[in-house]
Amino acid sequence: MTYFAFLSAVLALLLAPGPTNTLMGIAGARGGLGASARLLPAELAGYLTTILPLTWLGAELLARFPSASVSLKVVAAAWVMFLAVRLWRMPGDAQNGSGVTAGRVYLTTVLNPKALIFGLVLLPAPADSQFLPRLGAFCIMVMVVAMLWGGFGRLTQAGDGGNRRLLLVQRAASIWLAVVSVTLITGVLRA
Repeated sequence: MTYFAFLSAVLALLLAPGPTNTLMGIAGARGGLGASARLLPAELAGYLTTILPLTWLGAELLARFPSASVSLKVVAAAWVMFLAVRLWRMPGDAQNGSGVTAGRVYLTTVLNPKALIFGLVLLPAPADSQFLPRLGAFCIMVMVVAMLWGGFGRLTQAGDGGNRRLLLVQRAASIWLAVVSVTLITGVLRA
């Protein structure tokens, strides 16, 4: 895969709505860009926690233990549904703090299905000379995209009616997370 194709694929996948991006957007809406920036280490650590072992051992382990992949998807679906319910119940008052913790961002990112694609498909093997440069580019793109989602969330608070819009955004995000969770479970059941 060329470097440009790698960058394009990673960027497209990172920009796509998902559980981690939803949390970063809500953090931005509720606490501003500073809240999103404080969560960057948790998101990056979450991705690296999943991606690095997958690049070294993942394909072989998943081939040897196919039930591990199914189990991971079920746990991810349950966590995303838990987040959807919590987000639905969260008050639509931006003054109550972000409500998004580093621990939630970390665990959500560890369980994010996108991490499987990064670790098993897009990043080269660690022995490849392009592994470290591509891993570095990936880390930079994670931070940039997280801040974009945080900025998008912050824009929901512009002007009058920010708290009402925040509640609508939270509800829409909650519904989206529920759809992601159901999609993961449906995929497991069809397999």
